[in-house]
Amino acid sequence: MDDQDRLSFLDVHVRAMKDAIDDGVDLRGYLAWSLLDNFEWAWGYHQRFGLVRVDYGTQERIPKASALWYARLAATNTLGEDAATADVGKSGVVLSR
Repeated sequence: MDDQDRLSFLDVHVRAMKDAIDDGVDLRGYLAWSLLDNFEWAWGYHQRFGLVRVDYGTQERIPKASALWYARLAATNTLGEDAATADVGKSGVVLSR
């Protein structure tokens, strides 16, 4: 499932974290909100904030493009050149050592 807006949002923020680390910030972690689509008090089930789409009728979990990107980032600790076409495992910058 394509969710380029979320993927771009994550990419921009992770790159800002990389810049902060390079500037000496002792950044210990980052959590994306939210892993799964869920009930939000302000929006009910209408808004889908998760990295993984939930089909509420069948409870099937469907990873979105942002989930796959984030998984590659976590597995490789690197960023590709462009979030829209990133192959994070191929090349990129190391986030931390």
